[in-house]
Amino acid sequence: MKSILTLALASSFLLAPAMATEKKKVLASPVPKISENKNRFEQLELFNKVLYLIETQYYREVSTEKLVEGALKGMMETLDPHSSFLNKDFFAKMQNDTAGEFGGLGIEVTQKDGVIIVVTPIDDTPAFKAGIRSKDKIVEIDHEPIIGLSLEQVIERMRGKVGQKIILGIAREGEESVKQFTLKREIIKVEPVKSQLLENNYAYVRLTQFQKRAAESVEKALKKMEAESKKAGGIKGIILDLRSNPGGLLDQAVDLSSLFLKEGIVVSTESRDPQNKDIRYVKKSGYKDLTTPMIVLINGSSASASEIVAGALQDYKRAILMGSQSFGKGSVQTVAQLDKETGVKLTIAQYMTPLNRRIQAVGITPDVLVDEIDFASFDKARREDRYIREKDLKNHLTASIETPEEKKIREEQEKQDRLERIKMIETKRKEAKAGNKKNDEDEIFKTYSPSEDYQVVQAVKYLQTLKQYDEFLKTKK
Repeated sequence: MKSILTLALASSFLLAPAMATEKKKVLASPVPKISENKNRFEQLELFNKVLYLIETQYYREVSTEKLVEGALKGMMETLDPHSSFLNKDFFAKMQNDTAGEFGGLGIEVTQKDGVIIVVTPIDDTPAFKAGIRSKDKIVEIDHEPIIGLSLEQVIERMRGKVGQKIILGIAREGEESVKQFTLKREIIKVEPVKSQLLENNYAYVRLTQFQKRAAESVEKALKKMEAESKKAGGIKGIILDLRSNPGGLLDQAVDLSSLFLKEGIVVSTESRDPQNKDIRYVKKSGYKDLTTPMIVLINGSSASASEIVAGALQDYKRAILMGSQSFGKGSVQTVAQLDKETGVKLTIAQYMTPLNRRIQAVGITPDVLVDEIDFASFDKARREDRYIREKDLKNHLTASIETPEEKKIREEQEKQDRLERIKMIETKRKEAKAGNKKNDEDEIFKTYSPSEDYQVVQAVKYLQTLKQYDEFLKTKK
């Protein structure tokens, strides 16, 4: 699978020191026969011969720059999906992604078997608002088929000036025709953290990307919810949502893990040279929460830095992982600047969890497997509670002796309850008869609410069960 990329006008990487390049002489001698025993310099000479033949004998003139660039791209493609040559245009635009602000559509895509597949739309971006969904297949751009184009070529076509419109043709599972979505390019300002206090005592924190100050934003959100929950008894559980988080800056993964760990290794690397091992440790200073019960939500789109955090918290048994198997992107890339305009992104190592578990191509397995379920569909499938209860019977026996005034109030309330239930049942019957279904657009533009997210709800229930079990054990002693 090709490396996950964000459709924007830029992405940011930490650049390594510039590496000098040398011009090679072009010889006019005949092309030598290929031999397995040729040394490195002979192979370079072979490259020069081919370059010379194209420049002198190809039926029309070809740019030497394009030929060399194509050769470099081909060289990098023989390595792994995450290593690539960054040409002038692409390298110039890779500056703002991890800074949290960039221009574009706000959509993350990958390429599998030649098909461009949506990994996830970023919250509150043009792609998200237009209704682009995870697993959608992009087949057209401005009504032109993109079959046969590389991932980089597709991304290049999607770029443009802020404010310009673009039409994406989407093939969606379960639908016969191609759906057309009109999007307007915007300056994307990604707020990495969204938080909400659930049931007064459970802190829900969703981190969408490991950009600059992501850990700091999580810390602020937790402190805010701690203050809000004091009247209700304080925070009883934390839910850290890393679902569909494609990763980002390594130092932010270390900083985030350090909020919940006392000490130890967060992540280490395994490289070509066993002696060249990079180890990142828990930061011992700053804000810490080492005791509050915690659940981390992950899914198949949780990658890279998300998997580092999830793996560390799981290894130290600081949190329970819930959801589905993560993406499995555990390789380390560095970007070397070749000159002022170009660079190379190169895989140099693999990430290892504190217990030396590999992430690459394996992913992180949750402790509790919970599938994603659409609550709207779940509600439709659920039977309506229409049972008649004891309190619905006329002159039913009450559980206590009432005064005449209390009886009057109770009967009036029960009357209103019955009328509400009748009204609700009648409304549902009318909707079923008319075949009234929610419009897809209503669902797409619906504001996300953690309280309506099946996996989040299960996480809260799990934390509540842990609390009740702890209290039960205390009474047994």
